[in-house]
Amino acid sequence: MRLLTAILIVAIGLTSAFASDDSWLAWPADRAQSIGKAARVTGRVGSYFDTRILSTNSSYNYKLAATWLNPEVVRAAARLTQITERLTPADAKRIVEEAEAVEGTVVMVEIDPREGSGVIPNDWLAVLQPISSTGQQGTPVKGRLEQTLQNRRGLLGTVKRNYDYDRFWLVFPTKHEDGTPLVSVQSTQLELVVRIAGKEGRVKWPISESARNFMGPTP
Repeated sequence: MRLLTAILIVAIGLTSAFASDDSWLAWPADRAQSIGKAARVTGRVGSYFDTRILSTNSSYNYKLAATWLNPEVVRAAARLTQITERLTPADAKRIVEEAEAVEGTVVMVEIDPREGSGVIPNDWLAVLQPISSTGQQGTPVKGRLEQTLQNRRGLLGTVKRNYDYDRFWLVFPTKHEDGTPLVSVQSTQLELVVRIAGKEGRVKWPISESARNFMGPTP
Protein backbone atom coordinates (compact mmCIF):
# COMPACT_ATOMS: atom_id res chain seq x y z
CA MET A 1 0.00 0.00 0.00
CA ARG A 2 2.84 2.39 0.88
CA LEU A 3 4.58 1.57 -2.39
CA LEU A 4 1.43 2.29 -4.40
CA THR A 5 0.97 5.59 -2.55
CA ALA A 6 4.56 6.56 -3.30
CA ILE A 7 4.11 5.79 -6.99
CA LEU A 8 0.97 7.92 -7.13
CA ILE A 9 2.72 10.82 -5.42
CA VAL A 10 5.64 10.67 -7.85
CA ALA A 11 3.31 10.51 -10.89
CA ILE A 12 1.23 13.44 -9.66
CA GLY A 13 4.40 15.37 -8.92
CA LEU A 14 5.69 14.83 -12.46
CA THR A 15 2.40 16.05 -13.91
CA SER A 16 2.48 19.15 -11.73
CA ALA A 17 6.10 19.78 -12.63
CA PHE A 18 5.31 19.70 -16.32
CA ALA A 19 2.35 22.02 -15.85
CA SER A 20 4.47 24.54 -13.91
CA ASP A 21 7.47 24.40 -16.27
CA ASP A 22 7.42 27.57 -18.34
CA SER A 23 10.47 26.77 -20.48
CA TRP A 24 8.15 26.35 -23.49
CA LEU A 25 7.67 30.12 -23.48
CA ALA A 26 11.23 30.39 -24.80
CA TRP A 27 10.92 27.76 -27.55
CA PRO A 28 11.97 29.10 -30.96
CA ALA A 29 9.31 28.90 -33.66
CA ASP A 30 11.01 26.05 -35.50
CA ARG A 31 11.02 23.87 -32.39
CA ALA A 32 7.34 24.53 -31.70
CA GLN A 33 6.53 23.83 -35.33
CA SER A 34 8.45 20.55 -35.34
CA ILE A 35 6.71 19.34 -32.16
CA GLY A 36 3.30 19.95 -33.70
CA LYS A 37 4.30 18.46 -37.03
CA ALA A 38 5.57 15.27 -35.39
CA ALA A 39 2.20 14.83 -33.65
CA ARG A 40 0.29 14.88 -36.95
CA VAL A 41 0.26 11.39 -38.43
CA THR A 42 -1.33 10.31 -41.69
CA GLY A 43 -3.02 7.19 -42.97
CA ARG A 44 -6.01 5.99 -44.97
CA VAL A 45 -9.44 4.62 -44.14
CA GLY A 46 -9.94 1.73 -46.53
CA SER A 47 -7.50 0.30 -49.04
CA TYR A 48 -5.71 2.48 -51.59
CA PHE A 49 -7.09 0.16 -54.28
CA ASP A 50 -10.71 0.33 -53.10
CA THR A 51 -13.11 1.20 -55.91
CA ARG A 52 -16.79 1.97 -56.05
CA ILE A 53 -18.57 -0.97 -57.69
CA LEU A 54 -22.31 -0.27 -57.54
CA SER A 55 -22.84 2.42 -54.91
CA THR A 56 -22.53 6.02 -56.03
CA ASN A 57 -23.39 7.53 -52.66
CA SER A 58 -20.10 6.75 -50.91
CA SER A 59 -16.41 7.40 -51.47
CA TYR A 60 -13.81 4.82 -52.50
CA ASN A 61 -11.72 5.46 -49.41
CA TYR A 62 -10.68 8.37 -47.21
CA LYS A 63 -7.40 10.13 -46.61
CA LEU A 64 -6.80 10.40 -42.88
CA ALA A 65 -4.67 12.69 -40.74
CA ALA A 66 -4.80 12.97 -36.97
CA THR A 67 -3.07 15.18 -34.41
CA TRP A 68 -2.88 14.06 -30.80
CA LEU A 69 -3.18 17.33 -28.88
CA ASN A 70 -1.14 16.25 -25.88
CA PRO A 71 0.49 18.79 -23.49
CA GLU A 72 3.59 19.32 -25.64
CA VAL A 73 1.52 20.01 -28.76
CA VAL A 74 -0.81 22.36 -26.90
CA ARG A 75 2.20 24.34 -25.68
CA ALA A 76 3.75 24.33 -29.13
CA ALA A 77 0.55 25.77 -30.60
CA ALA A 78 0.34 28.37 -27.84
CA ARG A 79 3.98 29.35 -28.34
CA LEU A 80 3.53 29.83 -32.09
CA THR A 81 0.44 31.92 -31.46
CA GLN A 82 2.40 33.97 -28.95
CA ILE A 83 5.15 34.61 -31.49
CA THR A 84 2.92 35.46 -34.45
CA GLU A 85 0.45 37.58 -32.49
CA ARG A 86 3.01 39.21 -30.16
CA LEU A 87 1.23 37.93 -27.06
CA THR A 88 2.47 38.27 -23.50
CA PRO A 89 3.52 35.14 -21.57
CA ALA A 90 0.34 35.48 -19.50
CA ASP A 91 -1.78 35.46 -22.66
CA ALA A 92 0.05 32.36 -23.95
CA LYS A 93 -0.51 30.59 -20.64
CA ARG A 94 -4.21 31.34 -20.85
CA ILE A 95 -4.31 29.60 -24.25
CA VAL A 96 -2.83 26.50 -22.60
CA GLU A 97 -5.19 26.69 -19.63
CA GLU A 98 -8.20 26.97 -21.93
CA ALA A 99 -7.08 23.96 -23.97
CA GLU A 100 -6.38 21.83 -20.91
CA ALA A 101 -9.71 22.68 -19.27
CA VAL A 102 -11.16 19.88 -21.42
CA GLU A 103 -11.76 16.72 -19.40
CA GLY A 104 -10.02 14.03 -21.42
CA THR A 105 -7.46 13.95 -24.20
CA VAL A 106 -8.21 15.59 -27.54
CA VAL A 107 -7.43 14.34 -31.05
CA MET A 108 -8.01 16.48 -34.13
CA VAL A 109 -9.06 14.17 -36.96
CA GLU A 110 -8.87 15.28 -40.60
CA ILE A 111 -10.70 13.33 -43.31
CA ASP A 112 -10.64 13.77 -47.08
CA PRO A 113 -13.01 11.53 -49.11
CA ARG A 114 -11.42 10.10 -52.26
CA GLU A 115 -13.70 10.65 -55.26
CA GLY A 116 -17.15 9.05 -55.04
CA SER A 117 -19.75 11.23 -53.32
CA GLY A 118 -17.19 13.23 -51.38
CA VAL A 119 -19.46 12.97 -48.34
CA ILE A 120 -18.41 11.69 -44.93
CA PRO A 121 -21.21 9.60 -43.34
CA ASN A 122 -22.52 10.92 -40.03
CA ASP A 123 -22.17 7.55 -38.32
CA TRP A 124 -18.37 7.28 -38.57
CA LEU A 125 -16.61 6.54 -35.31
CA ALA A 126 -13.16 6.66 -33.74
CA VAL A 127 -11.64 4.79 -30.82
CA LEU A 128 -8.34 5.21 -29.00
CA GLN A 129 -6.40 2.28 -27.61
CA PRO A 130 -2.97 1.76 -26.04
CA ILE A 131 -0.45 -0.70 -27.44
CA SER A 132 2.31 -2.34 -25.39
CA SER A 133 5.89 -2.94 -26.51
CA THR A 134 4.90 -6.52 -27.36
CA GLY A 135 2.14 -5.30 -29.67
CA GLN A 136 -0.71 -6.21 -27.34
CA GLN A 137 -3.73 -3.93 -27.72
CA GLY A 138 -5.40 -2.50 -24.64
CA THR A 139 -9.11 -1.88 -24.13
CA PRO A 140 -10.24 0.98 -26.41
CA VAL A 141 -12.28 4.04 -25.49
CA LYS A 142 -14.69 5.77 -27.85
CA GLY A 143 -14.33 9.44 -28.74
CA ARG A 144 -17.10 12.02 -28.66
CA LEU A 145 -17.33 14.83 -31.17
CA GLU A 146 -16.77 18.34 -29.72
CA GLN A 147 -16.63 20.79 -32.62
CA THR A 148 -16.69 23.80 -30.29
CA LEU A 149 -13.06 23.00 -29.46
CA GLN A 150 -12.03 24.45 -32.82
CA ASN A 151 -12.36 27.83 -31.14
CA ARG A 152 -9.56 27.09 -28.67
CA ARG A 153 -6.26 28.16 -30.19
CA GLY A 154 -4.25 25.64 -28.21
CA LEU A 155 -6.17 22.82 -29.92
CA LEU A 156 -5.44 23.77 -33.54
CA GLY A 157 -2.05 22.10 -33.86
CA THR A 158 0.84 23.82 -35.63
CA VAL A 159 0.46 22.53 -39.19
CA LYS A 160 -1.18 24.84 -41.72
CA ARG A 161 -4.64 23.58 -42.62
CA ASN A 162 -5.22 21.68 -45.86
CA TYR A 163 -8.74 22.67 -46.91
CA ASP A 164 -9.21 19.40 -48.82
CA TYR A 165 -9.77 17.85 -45.40
CA ASP A 166 -12.75 18.23 -43.09
CA ARG A 167 -11.61 18.65 -39.50
CA PHE A 168 -13.16 17.12 -36.39
CA TRP A 169 -12.28 17.43 -32.72
CA LEU A 170 -12.81 14.32 -30.61
CA VAL A 171 -12.43 13.98 -26.85
CA PHE A 172 -11.42 10.62 -25.41
CA PRO A 173 -11.58 9.66 -21.72
CA THR A 174 -8.22 8.97 -20.11
CA LYS A 175 -9.78 6.37 -17.84
CA HIS A 176 -12.16 3.47 -18.31
CA GLU A 177 -15.54 3.35 -16.57
CA ASP A 178 -14.06 1.29 -13.72
CA GLY A 179 -11.46 4.01 -13.06
CA THR A 180 -8.44 2.23 -14.52
CA PRO A 181 -6.21 4.43 -16.69
CA LEU A 182 -6.30 4.10 -20.45
CA VAL A 183 -2.50 4.15 -20.54
CA SER A 184 -0.43 1.85 -18.31
CA VAL A 185 3.29 1.59 -17.68
CA GLN A 186 3.43 -1.13 -20.35
CA SER A 187 1.89 1.14 -22.99
CA THR A 188 4.37 2.49 -25.53
CA GLN A 189 2.03 3.66 -28.30
CA LEU A 190 -1.42 5.14 -28.64
CA GLU A 191 -3.45 3.98 -31.65
CA LEU A 192 -6.41 5.76 -33.23
CA VAL A 193 -8.82 3.54 -35.14
CA VAL A 194 -11.27 5.31 -37.48
CA ARG A 195 -14.14 3.41 -39.09
CA ILE A 196 -16.19 4.91 -41.93
CA ALA A 197 -18.85 3.06 -43.95
CA GLY A 198 -17.38 -0.34 -43.15
CA LYS A 199 -13.82 0.75 -43.94
CA GLU A 200 -11.13 1.09 -41.29
CA GLY A 201 -7.93 3.07 -40.86
CA ARG A 202 -5.30 3.24 -38.11
CA VAL A 203 -2.60 5.69 -37.06
CA LYS A 204 -0.23 5.59 -34.06
CA TRP A 205 1.81 7.87 -31.84
CA PRO A 206 4.61 7.07 -29.41
CA ILE A 207 3.72 7.93 -25.81
CA SER A 208 6.15 10.47 -24.34
CA GLU A 209 6.68 10.72 -20.60
CA SER A 210 4.90 14.08 -20.39
CA ALA A 211 1.93 12.68 -22.31
CA ARG A 212 1.90 9.58 -20.08
CA ASN A 213 1.83 11.73 -16.94
CA PHE A 214 -0.96 13.86 -18.41
CA MET A 215 -3.04 10.75 -19.02
CA GLY A 216 -3.06 10.14 -15.26
CA PRO A 217 -1.20 8.05 -12.67
CA THR A 218 -0.57 4.51 -13.84
CA PRO A 219 -0.49 1.41 -11.67
